Amino acid sequence: MNEWNIQSRSSACALTSREFQDHEPCHTVLLNAPAGGFERLDVSEDAWNAQGQEILSRPNLISHWRGEYQAPPPAPPEPIRRDDAESLLQRLIGLRDPQYSAACYILSVMLERKRLLKVKAQLREKGQRLFVYENPRTGDVFTIVDPDLQLNQLDEVQRQVADLLAKGPPGDPSAATGPEPYYAPGIVPTLPGEN
Repeated sequence: MNEWNIQSRSSACALTSREFQDHEPCHTVLLNAPAGGFERLDVSEDAWNAQGQEILSRPNLISHWRGEYQAPPPAPPEPIRRDDAESLLQRLIGLRDPQYSAACYILSVMLERKRLLKVKAQLREKGQRLFVYENPRTGDVFTIVDPDLQLNQLDEVQRQVADLLAKGPPGDPSAATGPEPYYAPGIVPTLPGEN
């Protein structure tokens, strides 16, 4: 069985190592590799004019085509920048306002999925589930209450989070200085480097 493992288009000429410009004409050659499989060469027009006939005379040549290099599109911006979500979560925790508990929960889950926060423990207190999070970069430890969201509440919470990310919490006095983290009763914060 043949394995068709062909490399992706290169961003630079295989012969000169010069980076291709967007929409620049180029040549692509597919060769049988000595160790088996295939080798792809992307060659600039100038390098092809100088060495193209030599490449075409190789006994391991499979195919040749002329095309146009197209630069890959820029990576799309993250829908929510990490710093914005993280700083918003810190400000909301500092406000200690129950109206933001669902937004804090959603932001903490987002940051956990991006591996910016780690769940260190889950507790039950007064019938509510609490997550103890740690920011491994700063060593901050804080708790987030699980608001026990229902599926029909998610759209509203997502709109609230988007609005908070765009405008910040109304009347947030700590936006400039940053909040003090909130620690659940019985949780002793650790400083970076302490165990």
